[in-house]
Amino acid sequence: MIAENIQFKDLTEVWLGGDHYKWRAMRGNGIPEEYITGDRPSWDKFRKWAETVPYTFRNPLYHWTHLELSRVFGIDTLLKPETARAIFEECNEKLRTEAFRGQALIRKFNVEVVCTTDDPADDLRYHRAIAEKPFGTRVLPAWRPDKAMAIGAPQEYRAYLKRLEEAAGMDIRSYAQLLEALQKRHDYFAAMGCRLSDHGLDTFYAADYTASETEAIFRQVLDGRTPDAQQREKFYSAFLHDMAVMDCESGWTQQFHVGAIRNNNGKMFRSLGPDTGYDAIHDLPTAAAGHKFLDALAREDKLARTILYNLNPKDNEVFATMAYTFNDGTVPGKMQLGSGWWFLDQEDGMRKQLNALSSLGLLSRFVGMLTDSRSFLSYPRHEYFRRILCNLLGEDIENGRLPVGEMPAFHRMVRDISHDNAAAYFGF
Repeated sequence: MIAENIQFKDLTEVWLGGDHYKWRAMRGNGIPEEYITGDRPSWDKFRKWAETVPYTFRNPLYHWTHLELSRVFGIDTLLKPETARAIFEECNEKLRTEAFRGQALIRKFNVEVVCTTDDPADDLRYHRAIAEKPFGTRVLPAWRPDKAMAIGAPQEYRAYLKRLEEAAGMDIRSYAQLLEALQKRHDYFAAMGCRLSDHGLDTFYAADYTASETEAIFRQVLDGRTPDAQQREKFYSAFLHDMAVMDCESGWTQQFHVGAIRNNNGKMFRSLGPDTGYDAIHDLPTAAAGHKFLDALAREDKLARTILYNLNPKDNEVFATMAYTFNDGTVPGKMQLGSGWWFLDQEDGMRKQLNALSSLGLLSRFVGMLTDSRSFLSYPRHEYFRRILCNLLGEDIENGRLPVGEMPAFHRMVRDISHDNAAAYFGF
């Protein structure tokens, strides 16, 4: 979409399409599915969203909605049923202009780098297209090898391996060959500017395993036999370790997003498929396996820069202390507690993350907010984060917990967290 500098069909497409937060709110407000993911006309869907907005008081959607209207479209009118038609028509008129194409919106918010989420089998053709015809913002791939680890469903996994074989230009008949193919793709991603990996996990994995066990499990899956829970844990542990070693040897940053339980509504999963707003917060233990996983890498001197994101707020302090257990003095903020993520990227979640990081680590070295929103209108969510950060610091200054005479240092700190730390840390 970025490569093609897309022109959006209308406001509903760009605002409601794929936004799970809004979908969940509409369902909670009693809106039938036909107005959410169904085939109702765009205006009907937007009208139902406008009916929902007044019920989102104290939900970040209320703030995000009006920040996006104001910052993107220059509209400071509150969205509600009485104003919906005028807002819909004004926004659609603007979306038909060159100033509201995809690339123009990215430039409007002074975005320097966009990192997409890409599977090792992806051909990255759109990244090549952007590199050949740049528009001022760097668009880089990020390595997300989750499907290469997903041996729990052998039929789907073997179909995925065929894609990976084609991308790597080789057969994959063993675990050693799987690693060889992934290394080829890893090198290709690096050549395309990739500097980050990302793993979506329910918890950490660090079971003891041997090379022969890993190989036997992989061959079993190739034969179409489903591995049991113990075998899956051993394979996941080996795979994640080997991916982490690749990242370290390439000088990348590795990220672990931990704690989601996915596709929980079986009826809606069968109707709509995955990733349609029915995921939730998991509550698996993380501390023992997480420390064991990172310790194995540290003992081999193969521990890359690492950011840990927790989805369950119970893990804020767990992940903060886990990260700081493995800082080694080589890179400022090498091991970090990541920003409030997914269900936690709202005021309460962000404050808790910032407080945990401040109490147990160095807030000044934080690389700032991450958003996994797919919307071209969502950049004001970074403003939302920065307002919360500044409010937190301002409250401490007003209450005498931070010295008012150090204002230049606080200004620098906010700039670092909002921009400079990330630029330096990721090597952009």
